[in-house]
Formats: sequence, structure tokens, C-alpha cells
Amino acid sequence: MAEAKNVLGTDLQLCCTSPMTGFYRDGYCSTGGQDFGMHVVCAQVTVEFLEFTKSQGNDLSTPAPQYNFPGLRPSDRWCLCAARWQEALDAGVAPPVVLEATHARALEVCSLEDLKKYALTAS
Repeated sequence: MAEAKNVLGTDLQLCCTSPMTGFYRDGYCSTGGQDFGMHVVCAQVTVEFLEFTKSQGNDLSTPAPQYNFPGLRPSDRWCLCAARWQEALDAGVAPPVVLEATHARALEVCSLEDLKKYALTAS
């Protein structure tokens, strides 16, 4: 099986392990047949985004211990559904993204130009 690629065409990089993110909870924004939400955008969440996604019915800030989910705080990195990131962009609250850790399938929903406008610089 070939290595997953990011939106830049290079090997997909780790998004975050604290909290552990990714559809497969391996730290990568990988995707597969079971990931109907396409959790492929590695974003650094903001207060504005967390409020927005909660208002859309997906509360990412409240812990859910039954799912081993600690709840997100501003500046945490998380693999977001591509469609939710696009909705946040349209609403003016898109969080910054890590291009190297954003799966190439994000380009099925989001434009590379928009993702680049919100790119975090390498640190």
C-alpha cells in the first residue's frame, strides 16, 4: 500500500498525538472506506471555530469520556471533516491548517488556494 499523500503531494505528516486525533486515532488525518466524514484537514482549532462547530451540532469542546475524548481547547490540533472546514470558511471562522498533515482527499472538498490562505507556517 502506498504512503498517504498530503495536499502538497508529499508524504502525509503527523497532525497531533495530544490529544490523539485522526479517524483511526493514530495522529494522522488518514482516511478510508469507513470514514464517511472524511476527517482529513489537520487544523489548529480556535475559539471561534469551536463555537461555530458546536452551533452546527458537533461539540468538540466538551469532554466525552465514554469515547476517550478529552474535549478540545483553542490551539489543539485536530483532524476535521473537510466539509466542516469548508463550512467554517464560508462562515468566516475557518481555523488555520497544517498543509503537510492535511490529506490530499481534502482537495475533493476544499481548494488548495483556500487551504494555503489558512496555512500555519512550519515551526
